[in-house]
Amino acid sequence: MKTLIYLPFIILLTFFLKISVSAQSIIDFETGAVFTGYNNVRIPGDRGTYFSLKDDLKAKTEVFYRFRASYVIKSRHTLSLLYAPLETKSEGSVANDIFFEGVLFPAKTELTGTYKFNSYRLTYRYDLVHKSRFVFGLGFTAKIRDAKIALSSPGLTSEKTNVGFVPIINFRLLWNVNDKFGILLDGDALAAPQGRAEDIQIATTYKLSDHFGIRAGYRILEGGAKNDKVYNFALFHYASVGLSYTFMNRKESNER
Repeated sequence: MKTLIYLPFIILLTFFLKISVSAQSIIDFETGAVFTGYNNVRIPGDRGTYFSLKDDLKAKTEVFYRFRASYVIKSRHTLSLLYAPLETKSEGSVANDIFFEGVLFPAKTELTGTYKFNSYRLTYRYDLVHKSRFVFGLGFTAKIRDAKIALSSPGLTSEKTNVGFVPIINFRLLWNVNDKFGILLDGDALAAPQGRAEDIQIATTYKLSDHFGIRAGYRILEGGAKNDKVYNFALFHYASVGLSYTFMNRKESNER
């Protein structure tokens, strides 16, 4: 089932990576450190024990990476594909029993918690404003989440997995302070009665050349859902750096 869900994204990624240099395409890599702000869990959502993967157990700082491939059509239309994996570990013990997804973990036993939230996103965005110094666009993101929350101790283990589709609003605002430096604010965000999701970054950008650009900044990932099956709300802070490479089309290359 998971293979069928990911197949369109694999095909699109292959397409992006094989785009001719005659098309204006962009590949982007981002990495850095991710810190847990909070991560509160109760599974099942109506009968499980409420506990924190940040405060009751101690969350580790993790290294993250993200990869995005984008295709720009007539300057204002952008299609992009993002692969954003995330997995964190928490360890420790608590003074009370924890009932988690059908398993009772006794008090004062050593516990290991695993939180996985891999994200696959296909985005279309249109630039409402497209000027040399200022760019602002709005769009739509189709996101597939591959999520897992697991808890284990010596002799016991239990996990809750979920694969699902989430529609989100996409936005991007870029202010080019001068020919080299810029300020970027972009992300995906949406809130509903069932839950919410926000993935937003603010960064300083620097243009190394017509092809290469770098950035450094802060990203926040926050959201969650609550129902009778699961209660989970989490917040993550990212200290990130990024590198992008732009393939210039033939017309632009000849002009230079």
